[in-house]
Amino acid sequence: MQFMKEFGRYVTFLGLLFVRRETLKTYYKLTVDECILIGIQSATLVAVVAAFMGAVTTVQTAYNMVSPLIPKYIISQVVREMTILELAPTIIAIIYAGKVGSSMAGGLGSMRITEQIDALEVMGINSASYLALPKILASILMYPLLVILAGFCSLLGGYVVGGLAGIITPADYTYGLRFFFDSYSITFALIKAFVFAFLISSISSFKGYFTTGGALEVGIATTSAVTTSIIAVLLSDYFLAQLLYLR
Repeated sequence: MQFMKEFGRYVTFLGLLFVRRETLKTYYKLTVDECILIGIQSATLVAVVAAFMGAVTTVQTAYNMVSPLIPKYIISQVVREMTILELAPTIIAIIYAGKVGSSMAGGLGSMRITEQIDALEVMGINSASYLALPKILASILMYPLLVILAGFCSLLGGYVVGGLAGIITPADYTYGLRFFFDSYSITFALIKAFVFAFLISSISSFKGYFTTGGALEVGIATTSAVTTSIIAVLLSDYFLAQLLYLR
């Protein structure tokens, strides 16, 4: 019952984003600012994490290939599939929820308890649309770019470690990346990226926007935003795989 009540409030919150909107110029400026906060300031963390994910995946895949009959280029093929389908969009989404989602929820929660949101409402501004919509738009715009960056860094990390450790030659690694490549995997990864970006940003904004109480409740709302976003990401990951990938 509590879940349905919260889900109803969430849907109502999404509806509030599109009524009594401000001018497009206002949203453009706010969205650009959020893009810098969300995308540019997260790029370094995403690149480092993705590079190590690719490196570790390469090492572990090579360690588990015990048969001499399996060609070496299969290592990079496995790294490619794991990176594009899961590591880049899904694992980075969990990190994204922890970094960006918590920031969104904490920022809006702090504005709520200090009555800044109430002040916007008094001035006749739709606070939900003014504060949350630019965050959601920026997230939808920037997170797919972060996924592309993560995919590139992951494959590059595997390439560097594979060559330096003598696991696989650069020629074999490059050949494995091209071996039986299905371009739909990239399309599927980007679809997941858009869905995950919307879920994380909207859930985090919702949790922060409806924070009540004081500083302790802001922390609780932030934690709830991260955990709820991660659960939503994992559930949507499963359903998207069932709907779009199992053909």
